Amino acid sequence: MADTKERILMTALHLFARDGYEAVSVSSIAGELAMTKGALYKHYKNKRDIFDSIVKRMYQIDAEQARKYQVPEEKAEDRPEAYETISLDSIRSFTAAQYLFWTEDEFASEFRRMLTLEQYRNAEMSELYKSCLTAGPVAYMEDIFRAMIKNGILKEADPGQLALEYYAPLYLLISLADHPGGRDQSLTVLKNHMERFIQCNAAGTRGKDSL
Repeated sequence: MADTKERILMTALHLFARDGYEAVSVSSIAGELAMTKGALYKHYKNKRDIFDSIVKRMYQIDAEQARKYQVPEEKAEDRPEAYETISLDSIRSFTAAQYLFWTEDEFASEFRRMLTLEQYRNAEMSELYKSCLTAGPVAYMEDIFRAMIKNGILKEADPGQLALEYYAPLYLLISLADHPGGRDQSLTVLKNHMERFIQCNAAGTRGKDSL
């Protein structure tokens, strides 16, 4: 039973990523699995139920990733104390893991492609895209950098600007991953970017002009 439900969810996500959410019907999902719509409805009420299950899982995985790499799960306004113990090493590890997650994990990469396709056609998908891949991560990094500046880990600077400078290359490399050769050397480029960023912004280091 659980295996069938999982197959339905992953097949639906694959079709959503390939054709777009709006273009996929319950019939097409069932057909891809060689089952009847009635059999599918034993596991999910409708297409929206499948979609909601996909989003719920994505947020669960996101929370697991945060715990694994010792970065905050909640927003700073909800649990500010969680931002007081973040280290540069945990940021390095989490950033590299996020790149691999969004580009190599089947579930995450298909979810990202679905949102990319639908962001201009569906207001809800657009908000999810922003929350997961653009404005959300930038705001999260801004909170992290604000705490690091306060705790003397980073030099005094505008945390919002730092967040943009840090996240933009990661977002670009994730976006390029879907193109032929887009992943070649990308992790190395990302690691070099992180080291350069830390070298320029960590407290007690010389700035760009001194390098």
